[in-house]
Amino acid sequence: MSVQITLEASHRKSVQTVTQALESYEARLQASIQRTRRRLAAFEERYGISTSRFLKEMTAEDLAGGDMEYVEWAGEAKLLHGLENELRELRDVRVQLS
Repeated sequence: MSVQITLEASHRKSVQTVTQALESYEARLQASIQRTRRRLAAFEERYGISTSRFLKEMTAEDLAGGDMEYVEWAGEAKLLHGLENELRELRDVRVQLS
């Protein structure tokens, strides 16, 4: 399904401002994704397993940090999933000048 948004502005500068805002948002999403991947990599290195395996097989009792560490690792995994989805959706946005 495709959604079209029409942007009407009295000045071309307004369109540039919106375009720049979208580009800035994309850059922040990318930075957040990289930061989250680094955090996941630290957990994976510490325990010697992938995040997907952790989510399928492990419990808080399996981790040295217990409940808190489990929540952090699982939370980072969920955050990454959400950020990547949001970036894909943002990249589907097309700005057309008329």
